[in-house]
Amino acid sequence: MEEVVFVTHNKGKIAAAKHNMEGVDFVAYEYELEEPRSDDITYISKYKVMEAYKIVQKPCISLDCGFWIDELNGFPRAFVNFALDTLGIEGILKLMEGKENRSCRFTECLSYYDGKEFQQFMGKHEGFLTTEMVGTDSDEKWSDIWYIFKPYGYEKTLSQMTSEERATRIRYESVSSMQEFAKWWKANKM
Repeated sequence: MEEVVFVTHNKGKIAAAKHNMEGVDFVAYEYELEEPRSDDITYISKYKVMEAYKIVQKPCISLDCGFWIDELNGFPRAFVNFALDTLGIEGILKLMEGKENRSCRFTECLSYYDGKEFQQFMGKHEGFLTTEMVGTDSDEKWSDIWYIFKPYGYEKTLSQMTSEERATRIRYESVSSMQEFAKWWKANKM
């Protein structure tokens, strides 16, 4: 079976891949890829997977995520890390003080490239913002946003949920780009 290299320094994404990409033989290669300045996660993910392929010369995947808050006209979008570095979670919550519309979403794009074939898989997870940070740290955490994001259908933040609860949220119309990739992989590469 062909191996896929997941080039990322985010240990939470690696843990999620192990859980969500059953049947895909992948290995993590810890490296921080250059991230272009763009609001388009599909462009960022494509750029990063092409850079990853240049480094390892093997089939690669790259995953990039954005976070959209409806009441803030989509802020922070693809600039999640910048928002967390400058405002932090408390700053984001401050921006939302007194706001009734707390709808938000994660969007994600997983890109695959093997030197010839390029594919992208989209994911989306709808939910609500809490009014305070809730939950505990976890090896599976991708971002501190997990402390303030409650998926639709749950009264818990991602950081309060067990691995199993996070995996079952698909029933609430979440789509995992990792699971979409795993389905494609099984149908086309195995």
